Amino acid sequence: MFILTRTAAPKNIADEHGNVALYFNSLEDQDKFVERFSTGHSSQNPSGSKLKNSKNVFDARTDEGSATQYFQFYSYLAQQQNMLQDYVRTSTYQKAIHLNNVDFRDKVVMDVGAGSGILSFFAAQAGAKRVYAVEASSMAAHCKELVKANKLQGKIIVVPGRIEEVNLPEKVDMIISEPMGYMLVNERMLESYMHGKKFLKPGGKMFPSRGDLHVALFNDDSLYMEQNQKANFWTQENFHGVNLSVLKPNATTEVFKQPIVDTWHTSILMSGSIRWSVDFITDNEADLHRICVPLNFKVTKPGFIHGVATWFDVAFIGSFRTVWLSTSPTEPLTHWYQVRCLLPSPIMALPGDVCTGQLLMVANERQSYDIQVDLRLNGINSFCNYDLKNPCFRYSGAAVSAPALPVDCPSNTLMQTAPEETNDGGYVPFDSTTSPYGEMHNSFQNGSVLYEVNGVHSRYAAESPFAVAPIADPNV
Repeated sequence: MFILTRTAAPKNIADEHGNVALYFNSLEDQDKFVERFSTGHSSQNPSGSKLKNSKNVFDARTDEGSATQYFQFYSYLAQQQNMLQDYVRTSTYQKAIHLNNVDFRDKVVMDVGAGSGILSFFAAQAGAKRVYAVEASSMAAHCKELVKANKLQGKIIVVPGRIEEVNLPEKVDMIISEPMGYMLVNERMLESYMHGKKFLKPGGKMFPSRGDLHVALFNDDSLYMEQNQKANFWTQENFHGVNLSVLKPNATTEVFKQPIVDTWHTSILMSGSIRWSVDFITDNEADLHRICVPLNFKVTKPGFIHGVATWFDVAFIGSFRTVWLSTSPTEPLTHWYQVRCLLPSPIMALPGDVCTGQLLMVANERQSYDIQVDLRLNGINSFCNYDLKNPCFRYSGAAVSAPALPVDCPSNTLMQTAPEETNDGGYVPFDSTTSPYGEMHNSFQNGSVLYEVNGVHSRYAAESPFAVAPIADPNV
């Protein structure tokens, strides 16, 4: 391993562990070395380009045209601005890093898919010794400009290239990234994030540390009629003298194949959620190639099951605090919204019915997933295939208001307050205030929320939009 420093070289440059120290006269010399080392410049490969016939993990799983379009998309400042202006996203990352500054102070950090470098700057603010900002798109050049303008040369080192093909001169203590897409897994950036573990020291940390995808039944008559109406255009038998009706089945398939990206009120939910989890530290990239989520829902209210609604949470499990970033419908809206998979043939359900099936997600070469939802209830089966690469962007209204600050994962809180059937056929909220952390009681005092969890008191500012919780869940 290399140790980077900028002092005069002593006589011995290797320590007793075999580590080699490299000494540079300036920050510029250090950065040039890291860039050339990471991109593979050598006398045999002076351009730093990939050798002929070489194929890394990313190339093997990705269509070349899709990759070109993907990196071009993220090379635009407008797209970086869209993500930076997602207040919930950006501020939660900063809060997670700063609250756990002990995990960053004097540590070597790697930012996978750095983009503008905002997470690298947060790590530097938390006292990181050195941050490697790995960015494959041409946004890397803009990131370098920001590093120079903020006088952080030598502290933040921009490494142009894909994480699957770059080299680093040393191992890192912490990996940070924002790799989530629609339904958590879209764009397949999670695999690149997990691939970065080859540079992680034993016992190192990752922010985020884990991801949860939630799936629940929903009823939405207006959405169903709206989507059907799109396909009904093709029922016309005399459109300017042309019979279009032969294409109606194809149009229906195409319309329902699109996952719906929007937001909605929790009153549409007909069940609690089923959670699929991925641990970014212990799980492998291959675990994300085929994801099968068994579904077993207890229906909580009558109506047609129109499909499944999904959202995700990620947890930053630090040494001091666990911070949650949630796209739950109860939380402030993010640029991920929520995603629903609508069934062409709804299923009628009554309270107490058990609906089973599966959600199958298979990774494809277009950096996305082919999805199948299969639901069964009382001998009736309904299924549909979806193309996550081509969703329907439906949302156009105002952002939902921020809820009160939860001490637990917001999705857990949502499910604990789901409607419960009463003996007279009505519905009341659960009055239980249990959580995975144990019995929980809360009260409002002097502008803050006071929580008691298993006898331990915690106070948080009521107006804070962040879901911050002590580490107390033995299952995390």
